[in-house]
Amino acid sequence: MDRRHFFKTGGMALAGFGLAGCGPKKVIQTAPTRQAVPAFAPRPAIDLTPPRITWDRVIRTTIGLRPHRDSGFVLKGMKFDDKTVIHDYGFGGAGMSLAWGCGAMAADMALEQGDRRAAVLGCGSPGLTAARQLQRRGFAVTIYTLAVPPYTTSNMSSAGFTPTAGLVSAEQRTPAWDAQFRQAAEISYRQLQLLAGAPGYGVYWIDNYNATDDPTLPVGGGPDGDLVPEHLRTGRDREVLGPGEHPFPTKYAIRTQALAIEPSIYLDALVRDFLLFGGKIVIRKFDTPRDLMSLNEPVIINCTGLGSKTLFNDDELVPIRGQLTVCIPQPEVHYRASGRLLNSTINASINPRSDGLVIGNMQERGNWSLEPNEEVRQQNVSAAIAFFAAMRAPTGGVRLTRSAPVRATPSLESFYGEES
Repeated sequence: MDRRHFFKTGGMALAGFGLAGCGPKKVIQTAPTRQAVPAFAPRPAIDLTPPRITWDRVIRTTIGLRPHRDSGFVLKGMKFDDKTVIHDYGFGGAGMSLAWGCGAMAADMALEQGDRRAAVLGCGSPGLTAARQLQRRGFAVTIYTLAVPPYTTSNMSSAGFTPTAGLVSAEQRTPAWDAQFRQAAEISYRQLQLLAGAPGYGVYWIDNYNATDDPTLPVGGGPDGDLVPEHLRTGRDREVLGPGEHPFPTKYAIRTQALAIEPSIYLDALVRDFLLFGGKIVIRKFDTPRDLMSLNEPVIINCTGLGSKTLFNDDELVPIRGQLTVCIPQPEVHYRASGRLLNSTINASINPRSDGLVIGNMQERGNWSLEPNEEVRQQNVSAAIAFFAAMRAPTGGVRLTRSAPVRATPSLESFYGEES
């Protein structure tokens, strides 16, 4: 699916998680033009545990509504009587990826006010990270929200560092917005690197395999490449595995590294940290901006996502509906993978987490329904059953390949174009 135009028509898209890779031997491809398929000297085959995907292992299907704006997220302050409201919302599928950076920038805007009391509206990833960034700057913070984890939109995401996923329409971007995006992405990437592997946060590096019959990069380095100036484009650091070197039912497999986030663990950890540093959470609904005038805090950070459509009359906000199906956890599957069979039009994908093996995704613009689409569920699960059943079984007596610690930090640009 063309990532720039996914919001124009509803449809299914695989949850791509390919990030920058590591390994003993890499083929680095930075391609302004299409490259010839590289020749390979066979290496020892990678052995992976195939996922067990059957209908009797399905435990739930979830729906999440991503808050999308064609012109990108909103990060700006404005005055409401004697209150300062700083908007921090509208991230599409990149909310988990950009939240730390936008939260830091919003908190820096709040420092322009003398009072060190702040209210945050919303308790998903953008709200919790903004609250923590305010606390780090000496603010006393109260979160006002209708929903707390595990009932937020952020909890419904597949999650990972995908900073351009469903984020902005190319023709709507401005130089000022691009500068905000770049700063937010860099801050967020640094913060998530610090959390990767830390006990109790559910953030870690994991190998990702994109099974394909064509390992060449698209012209221009892929969708969203123009978010990065030409001189900063590093290409994607990828290890190309040739025929016989991988277990997937395709000619090639591209191994990269993904920065994974497990929503249930991650969001609970953010709540824990927020409360530990003296934060308060109040369950409350606001119907109009005038209702905000009753708050004691002079600074308000608005992280309400789709709630801003009615609360602040942002008619540009539109939901991008995502659907995930989850199977029983399979701890021995410690990699992400995606691909499709030759006779299939549906991408199959898996994302292993401690709460289950996540299958598939979809991106449907303008649909507010929280009811699962049974046709999509049947297609995604059936495609996953067929594709992963065709994987080669592990070689007997051979140690299985597991995700290895990252050897070198992947460049920020290597994450551009990845889907959540």
